Amino acid sequence: AAAGGHHVLMTGPPGIGKTMLAQRLPGLLPDLTREQALEVSAVHSLAGVLPADVPLVERPPFVDPHHTASAVAIVGGGQRGIRPGALSLAHRGVLFLDEAPEFASNVLDALRQPLESGHVVVSRAAQTATFPARFQLVLAANPCPCGQGGSVSDPCECTPLMQRRYRDRISGPVRDRIDIHRTLVAPSRPELVHETTGARSTAQLAPAVRRARERQAVRLAGTPWQANADVPGVDLRKHWPATEAARRLVDSHLRGQRLSARSADRVLRVAWTVCDLRDGGQPDVDDVELALALRRGTPLGPLLRDLVTS
Repeated sequence: AAAGGHHVLMTGPPGIGKTMLAQRLPGLLPDLTREQALEVSAVHSLAGVLPADVPLVERPPFVDPHHTASAVAIVGGGQRGIRPGALSLAHRGVLFLDEAPEFASNVLDALRQPLESGHVVVSRAAQTATFPARFQLVLAANPCPCGQGGSVSDPCECTPLMQRRYRDRISGPVRDRIDIHRTLVAPSRPELVHETTGARSTAQLAPAVRRARERQAVRLAGTPWQANADVPGVDLRKHWPATEAARRLVDSHLRGQRLSARSADRVLRVAWTVCDLRDGGQPDVDDVELALALRRGTPLGPLLRDLVTS
């Protein structure tokens, strides 16, 4: 997700590490360029949150509003003058919505336009303002109201209808704009000890993200885009196509109505990021299959582990 700027939805029981993972994401992201730093600093200054001792924001911001935040606080607005909200304060950084289903429906649906256009329009009776809002969205959600759906130690007490209604609080159009869907499962204690023994730190993984971003910068030089997640689908297919076999795989999912047109474009963007993390080149069938697994939330097996440890 960090390597390509892709949006993420993590689902799992409380205490499994969703918030911790989201908080570590900015540490994997490269520093802002001079132009990006000026954009972010201008937005923060307009909102009145730019520290006096730090006149230039050089690191990607991390914004995590509480689920009780109002639509004005998230989108922007105000009575005396229109000010940027959390969507714009997260520009060029990460917007983390913890307990995402608990946010008001109008707040979640307000994400649709910025996720596509990279800006947000705030209209009031006296004036209208447009703020930049090209952020990386990270959503965290429990599987059900009690939070124990899928847990072995603490059985879920929710009915199937309750579980479905809880999941549906994040609407289909918003889910369709999420590139990576992952379901987190609580590991046993032996698994936890084994996995953490060979785990790599944020500092160890950051160089792989930086190399992938450098490949994207070379490929997208001379364009208005800087990461794979920013490239429109039509330009991606026209100027940077995947291999013929990889395109046939995506087209077969389209014909089988397992992917929408928007989803197919997002799968190709993730496939390019997988390719950039490997060694560059052109996305092949393996890259597309991994991108499809990331989008569907299906088990990845050794594919992703091999990718980040190679």
